[in-house]
Order: sequence, then structure tokens, then C-alpha cells
Amino acid sequence: MTKLSVNINKVATIRNARGGNVPNILTVAMDCEKFGADGITVHPRPDERHIRFKDVYDLRGRITTEFNIEGYPSPKFMELVINAKPTQVTLVPDAPDAITSNAGWDTQANHQMLSDIVDKLQEAGIRSSIFVDADPVMVEYAAKTGTDRIELYTEPYAERYAKNREEAITPFVEAAKMAKKLGLGLNAGHDLSLENLHYLYVNIPWIDEVSIGHALISDALYMGLEKTIAAYKDCLKITDNDTYPLFDTK
Repeated sequence: MTKLSVNINKVATIRNARGGNVPNILTVAMDCEKFGADGITVHPRPDERHIRFKDVYDLRGRITTEFNIEGYPSPKFMELVINAKPTQVTLVPDAPDAITSNAGWDTQANHQMLSDIVDKLQEAGIRSSIFVDADPVMVEYAAKTGTDRIELYTEPYAERYAKNREEAITPFVEAAKMAKKLGLGLNAGHDLSLENLHYLYVNIPWIDEVSIGHALISDALYMGLEKTIAAYKDCLKITDNDTYPLFDTK
């Protein structure tokens, strides 16, 4: 079963716009779990413009599903995650001033650094995941770090989906097959939505987890959080009408 982890960064952005504690991050996280989310994702940035470091500690004591913390492995970030001990840490190559993640790691060029970080996480009992582009070579070098999982950066898939979904999905299937061959766990995230999630899932049904924030929180403004989470969970099911996969997934 592919798990749905809800990224609540956008909720923190709304809170921080006015100060105070509305909307309440802890309440939203617990409601997501109550409504069926399999995990909660946060991405604290150095300027704390959405999720704050204090939020991470507050959430750690309240989340009953999986807790995934994304971020660039700076000394301050590593201190945070080692102390907070989430279920998973997803390593992303974001610059401190990045608006959002926009590329995966060059796992070949950064092999030693990533290997050292993965070792530290595993020593702390934290599952590691490395954010990568849909490139079998990058997947292969990620595996050489000893990481538990990779997360495929899916923005290119989302951008191309409307024009030609078969072409859009092809490199992701190939990268996912490489991960499977190498024994890596597989996550996916970035710009996944109610429009494109199901097609991704039925063509790569062994994905362990999808992390979705911006589209899901935006949909919740119209549909409500409970109905939105249910709709995303429905995308992670095979139905009688599905004629996929279009590719050999072995």
C-alpha cells in the first residue's frame, strides 16, 4: 500500500502571515491523521518562514503516524532531526533561500557527504531518504550511500502530464525500476495532485509513500480537509476501470 504523507508547510505559511497560532499546526496535523493521512511531512527552512523548529518538537510528541522531516543537511538541521528523531528524514539539496525544492541531488558528485549524513541518521535509528531526479544513474549512486529510500522529484512529471502523460511517466518508471532492482525503498513528491497522482500510482504501484502539500492544502480550501484527504487516498487504489500499467513493471 502506498502511504499518503501530508505536507503541512502551507498551513504554517498562513499562520505566520498574521502571527499568533491560527491555524493551529498541531490541530491540523492531528486532524490529517484522523481523516486518514498515513504520515505528516514538514520542511523547516533556516529562516523559519513556514514551519518553525519549535513546531518540529511540538509535532514529534503528538504525531501517531509517520513523521517525515525534509531539509538540507546543514549542522543546524542535523541537530534538529537527531534530537527530534522522526520516522524519516528526506535529504534535499535546497539552497537556504530556495522558495521550494526544484531539483534532486547529484548523488555522484555528493556521494561522500551524503554517505556520511546517511550514516549519522541510521546510527540515530532514523530512516533516510534522498531526493533525486528520475535518472537511473542518480538512483544508482544514491543506493551506494547506503540510504534506505529515495524520493523521486516529480515536478517534471506533473508539468508534462497534461500534454503527454505516457512520455511524462516514462523516465519515472525507469528510475523506479532501478530503485526496485537495487533494493531501495521508493517515495515520490512535488506537484502531485488529484489530476496526476492516480496515473503515477498505477504505473509505479510499489511506491512506498507520496508526500503532498501545496495541491492538497489548496484543494482543502474548497473541499474541506477530510474530503480532500479521502480523495487523495482514493487516487492510491486500483479500480476496475484501470487499464494500466502501460509498462512492464518487473
